[in-house]
Amino acid sequence: MSNRRCPRCQTAYAAPARFCVKDGSLLVETDQPEAPKAPAPGLRASSRDSADASGGPGLREPIPSSLASLTGQVLDNRYHITRKLGEGGMSYVYQAQDIDTGQAVAVKILIPRLSRDPASVERLRREATIATRLNHPNVCPILRLGETSDRLLYLVMPFLEGEPLSEHETRRGPFTASEGIPLLVQMCQGLGHAHDLQIVHRDLKPENIMLVPDSDIPTGFRAVVMDFGLAKERRAGPDVVKLTATGIVLGTPEFMSPEQIRGKPLDGRSDIYALAVLAFELFTGQLPFTGKSAQETMIARLRGAPAQLREVKGELPAKLEAVINKALAVNPAERYGSMEEMAHALESSVSGGVLGRLFRR
Repeated sequence: MSNRRCPRCQTAYAAPARFCVKDGSLLVETDQPEAPKAPAPGLRASSRDSADASGGPGLREPIPSSLASLTGQVLDNRYHITRKLGEGGMSYVYQAQDIDTGQAVAVKILIPRLSRDPASVERLRREATIATRLNHPNVCPILRLGETSDRLLYLVMPFLEGEPLSEHETRRGPFTASEGIPLLVQMCQGLGHAHDLQIVHRDLKPENIMLVPDSDIPTGFRAVVMDFGLAKERRAGPDVVKLTATGIVLGTPEFMSPEQIRGKPLDGRSDIYALAVLAFELFTGQLPFTGKSAQETMIARLRGAPAQLREVKGELPAKLEAVINKALAVNPAERYGSMEEMAHALESSVSGGVLGRLFRR
């Protein structure tokens, strides 16, 4: 039986649907046989999976019996597995302790078909090389790409005690401008750092943002951009472009920029578009593009007909609506030219203060 329903039009959906395709509203749980389990700290819990090369969600497949539960084992004589955090469409995630450093880490073991496909292995090695260059408090880097005795690839990342933004939104509802803008500026900071290194995220969404408790930040949370698994260097050569075209994942449909939908070359302005979609959801609880079907919703993005922020939530500032509209422009040239520009605009939409006060690298 379907267990999710749109609170506005009452249309029923089966999991893992998260938004109503008719009006963009965030679905609510109903007729649930049991209460959903809370996500484990540090795990990216997602019902919006990245699309694979065929356009469908990543397919889950059984992990070898020897790796069904690694708790208590030591991986590669270095990572002592302490508990299983969960699993997603393309990986199994464990918390571990790095024996050499004592650091708590998250170990993401990738499904077998990724490890068997030479093109996927090459893409993942490139991903790990790129992500190790990231060094910013608002970005989660990859520390190591390794291989198990069963020839499965795994990624090691810092373990973050926190909650995915998607789960936080679902639990507490839409944010006010004063609550949400500081988090968005932090995301701009992290993504701006990546763009400085010629790295485009390409799969920005609430599931890929971790909120880490931080008493030194007025909002109480530090926003950390996760999963640079779709990261692509802006100045990629023909071999890399070809590799990406045959890769496993291409992005998440609800947040793809028009140029990403069309398969065009991407730069940091594609992330700016995705961040605007994320911001619209953050403040309203729904997506800026709607339609009678997922296809109609995608066509609406290509035509550039977003809902207006203040039509959904009238108390939000008009300047904030203007910022999001600019970032949602179909033509990348009409968007902000950098994450720094977008951060300045977001801050000015509520504070009117000195530009750049919140933007630090």
